[in-house]
Amino acid sequence: MAQCSRLLCLLHILLLFVVEIIEAKRFPACIVFGDSTVDAGNNNQIPTVVRANFPPYGQDCEGGKPNGRFCNGRLATDFLSEMLGIKRSIPAYLDPAYDIEDFASGVTFASAGTGYDVATSNVFGGIPLSKELEYFKEYQKKLIAFVGQDKAIETIRESLYMVSVRTNDFLENYHFGPVRSIQFTVDEYANFLISIARTFLTDLYGLGARKILSSGIPPAGCIPIARTVNNFAERTCKEDANEACKDFNDKLQNLVGNLNKELDGIILITWTSIILSWISFKILNYTVNSTF
Repeated sequence: MAQCSRLLCLLHILLLFVVEIIEAKRFPACIVFGDSTVDAGNNNQIPTVVRANFPPYGQDCEGGKPNGRFCNGRLATDFLSEMLGIKRSIPAYLDPAYDIEDFASGVTFASAGTGYDVATSNVFGGIPLSKELEYFKEYQKKLIAFVGQDKAIETIRESLYMVSVRTNDFLENYHFGPVRSIQFTVDEYANFLISIARTFLTDLYGLGARKILSSGIPPAGCIPIARTVNNFAERTCKEDANEACKDFNDKLQNLVGNLNKELDGIILITWTSIILSWISFKILNYTVNSTF
């Protein structure tokens, strides 16, 4: 219960910060890209072993059944969507139970196991980010047919976009994989990922997105699989993985700052900066710049 309360508190802070910085009280839709942190069931529809279609996933959902989300209930994006007054949960684009009427106010193209690096997606057969963008293009055509071109353009321009690509590139691909660690140093691989992130965010902007939240990476060396593989007996954190994530987040912050200057009309914020910036603004009375 305490963990749930802390999560809701953080989500409320996230909501308030998004509304204040983006200066919007209502978004027509939440549109989501990324990995298992925001996959609501797309992987159930593709040939991959990375699925959340069995217990205990979904045990706290209505009926206690798994629904493709990699958690016990709803995802952070679902809670945020509800708090913004859009919809209670964001459906998966490939889920046959939904159609464009459902997707018009929110949709996730995310796929568990994916990363910025297409080689990461290939490890378990997830949907690459490039394919997620292709689905978004397909979605735009369906939206135009459903609500008309003018309304569709407005929805695409004014929606809140969330990009959550987290630990897969560094864990399942670089630190535990046999190829990328030979091809790149850790710093080189981080730069490689940042170049892909730049292309993805620029392409998303080119498709009409203007208000974008992009996630950083948590300390991947401390998640259960990393602790187990690193030291089975003591299960200590894999500190080199943690350091790689920290360095990547620094590079991502720089990228976000540059893109805010380069792309006219974009408001791009990293999730990792939101809580700290809000605290600085509200508690320490620092001035928050709209570029992060």
